[in-house]
Amino acid sequence: MDLLLVPVSLADAEALLAFELANRAWFERWVVPRDAAYYSLESMRANLALAQRERGLDISYQYLLKSDNAIVGRINLTGVQRVAFNKASLGYRIGQGYAGQGVASRAVALLLEEAFGPLNLWRIEANSRPENEASVRVLERNGFAQCGRTTRSMYHQGTWYDQLLFERHRDGY
Repeated sequence: MDLLLVPVSLADAEALLAFELANRAWFERWVVPRDAAYYSLESMRANLALAQRERGLDISYQYLLKSDNAIVGRINLTGVQRVAFNKASLGYRIGQGYAGQGVASRAVALLLEEAFGPLNLWRIEANSRPENEASVRVLERNGFAQCGRTTRSMYHQGTWYDQLLFERHRDGY
């Protein structure tokens, strides 16, 4: 499967809303559910406009993952800190129909090329619940090393969960 990393655009609002709605239950297994108001075309357009502004301000970088012009996932770098740290946090979500096919691993590899190349970042951080073994494997395949663990740091569906913390440096340290 050819996979493209494409910066978000207002032109993607309808397709992105359809993708988010189709995969909502799948995503909510692992992440805190988004507010119901998020799932409207007006909200999607507002979120995409905000993402474009944040890109211009060097605050965050959001991308769509596309194959044959269809959205198969999303991936982003948020919390960009330049002075002294030159780092960002990685997040991603792959559509249910594309899980287990190596899409997440390839997407993270593409994003790292962008982060350590044109964006000139030095460090990328990520986290995952220990129970999400597939996500942990994706990070490890892409050279991330576990650097910590937070306990009872995420409240999801009535239960507290730990988070594993990961880091990846441009020089592979």
